[in-house]
Amino acid sequence: MSGPLAGIRVLELAGLAPGPFAGMMLADHGAEVLRVDRVKAVTDAQHPNVMDRGKRSIGLDLKSTDGVAAFKRLAARADVVIEVFRPGVAERLGIGPADLHAVNERLIYGRMTGWGQNGPLAATAGHDIDYIAISGALSALGRAGDKPTPPINILGDFAGGGLMLAYGVLLALIERGRTGQGRVIDAAMVDGAALLLAMFFQASQTGFWGARGTNLLDTGAPMYDTYETADGKHLAVGALEPQFWAEMLGKLGLTDLPDRDDQANWPVIRDRLAAVFATRTRADWEAVFAGSDACVSPVLELTEAPEHPHNRARGTFVEIAGVTQPAPAPRLLGTPPSDLAPATRLQDLTSWGLDDETAKSLRDLGVLA
Repeated sequence: MSGPLAGIRVLELAGLAPGPFAGMMLADHGAEVLRVDRVKAVTDAQHPNVMDRGKRSIGLDLKSTDGVAAFKRLAARADVVIEVFRPGVAERLGIGPADLHAVNERLIYGRMTGWGQNGPLAATAGHDIDYIAISGALSALGRAGDKPTPPINILGDFAGGGLMLAYGVLLALIERGRTGQGRVIDAAMVDGAALLLAMFFQASQTGFWGARGTNLLDTGAPMYDTYETADGKHLAVGALEPQFWAEMLGKLGLTDLPDRDDQANWPVIRDRLAAVFATRTRADWEAVFAGSDACVSPVLELTEAPEHPHNRARGTFVEIAGVTQPAPAPRLLGTPPSDLAPATRLQDLTSWGLDDETAKSLRDLGVLA
């Protein structure tokens, strides 16, 4: 492995999207990530899941005494464990933070949950939509007069959860370099989602930010919204600054719009813009705004984005085993690319502290795959 995290070993306990996403972020930059799944879930075939790229995998029965003992031997050679269970589950299995710190005091134990390790909701079920609802984030998303609209599950699961956990791991690695001690990370999606709204919590208390869908950045303003084109596709308009607004109006041929600084004029301005954008196809408008500072961009479908000239020039997307997917980010210039191959089963576990004889015995017992 190459990259800034080369030499860092991560045990990732299999779970839903946020945990594997955090592991992917670490593997993308050189960490050696070993995914620990259920025994029956592991085969010799490649794992097609994008979030398993660059990893290796094994199956381990953590409900058996032998399986737990084997996991502790792996943890003794690890730098990081990513755990995605409800609070208390890992402790009941015998692989909680205290159990693993007893065999490796330098271990960083990253815990990923929706609600966190404590609080009235900690033991209850939930999903991204629930976590961002309680955080306050969901209330800010949607158009005026309409119900809140969840942004699929990118805000809680991935940004507030997986990305925050990966960030926490990096913080703990830096700290361990000074102290020599591991750290337990409590990465809660409700906390992460709330943090992402930091600016807007302040703005709502100062009067700068009002009801959902009435503000500058939430489709309330006509200069920051999407518009339908003649072919049923859409353009994104972000002409906030006066100079960008003026350039956009010049390209549109509009010279008699009312003052945009008066919020009462926003509905009229929006209607005028919508009428003009509806007269041409998206491709036509792309040609009109090409190379300009009008801040007008095509809204690309997931199937279109990899083919956009800018994304192609930067290599924003890569193809691995026939699957087109986003390339690692952010970029550390001058760093060799990491191995992004799909995950495969790791057979030789000697470097992880399990010799061949022990591994064979565990496989014969059905504890290891």
